[in-house]
Amino acid sequence: MPDTPASPELLALYPALGGLPALWPKLQTMSVPAGTPLFQENQACQGFPMVVHGEVRVSRSGANGRELELYRVSPGEMCLVSSASLFAHQPLTAHAVATSATTLAMLSPADFEAALADAGFRNYVLGLFAARMADLSALIEAIAFQRLDSRLAATLLGHGQQVRVTHQALADELGTVREMVTRLLHRFERDGLVELSRECITIKNSAGLRTLATLTHR
Repeated sequence: MPDTPASPELLALYPALGGLPALWPKLQTMSVPAGTPLFQENQACQGFPMVVHGEVRVSRSGANGRELELYRVSPGEMCLVSSASLFAHQPLTAHAVATSATTLAMLSPADFEAALADAGFRNYVLGLFAARMADLSALIEAIAFQRLDSRLAATLLGHGQQVRVTHQALADELGTVREMVTRLLHRFERDGLVELSRECITIKNSAGLRTLATLTHR
């Protein structure tokens, strides 16, 4: 938990707050354990969240029960769904959960609207908004145009030789079903790319995975 609602750490992560000292006493702070739901789809947005420690996963659920991870919010980053809800005065379009012990500072909707009157804060938020939109556009492009096996290969890379994750978690991240991920992982194992064990995937041929990750056509 920060020492004060506007601690030096928070101001370093979100420097645009530095020009709004009148709002510092109004900041609400909270610390939650891993797995805590932070907001749900179709709820009213409770404010503009700023991550000080930890990480938040934002996902969207489909009518068929499948879940698609949209993005994750780390310290210094912005939640696109929360911001869009505040800008449009409409309910939230996704849900969020803390992936680890997480500390947040939050501006209420009224204080967020007041802060937007400051040009420095407004430009800062819009810059973060644009960056997050670019990330989301890349996700949409990957889902629309990239093969699932290529996306799975790319997801496995960059985490060291052993990736400790469940098949369901990979499915959620890729926006597919667990059975499809399991089938592909067994194919990867037959091809000598990985070795599977309980909640652990050992990379055996990273060069082969990189080659597969570059294939973009269905």
